[in-house]
Amino acid sequence: MAVSNLDMHALFVLGDLRAKLVKQFQSRFVYVTEQNAEGIYIAEIDTEASLVVDDKPGLKLKVGDHFSASVLPSREGGKLDIKFREIKLTVYGLGDYAFVTTADGHGIVFKEGHSVVMVFAAHQQLQEGLTKTLKAVTAKAAKWRKGELVTFKASE
Repeated sequence: MAVSNLDMHALFVLGDLRAKLVKQFQSRFVYVTEQNAEGIYIAEIDTEASLVVDDKPGLKLKVGDHFSASVLPSREGGKLDIKFREIKLTVYGLGDYAFVTTADGHGIVFKEGHSVVMVFAAHQQLQEGLTKTLKAVTAKAAKWRKGELVTFKASE
């Protein structure tokens, strides 16, 4: 029988991380990327066209039908489940994410296994060099060599 709980430390760490994700979606243009050995997938979310719902008591964030993040109980004390289209990512706490800032905006990079997912809030819509720009932002936290994730520099 599995015992699930949400301890206070996880509640504060993961709740704070969810709150920072909410702040990302206050920008007009948010880019979600998934990068792994096969390459990079990029999606642009226009927050004026997608309904952003911040359910503080339920510790959940939902953006249209595209993106959701929820703090949930787990055996380890708590987890943040992130869903974006077919991508499902679980963050258990410190060491699984990094905050990055560039002249174009700011983002949160999440690591799971050998892939990373980034939620990037741009100051304005990225028109040119989209892939190059977002790969450079991801590279501030995740280093790739020969298609493999070799290092991840977590923020906390």
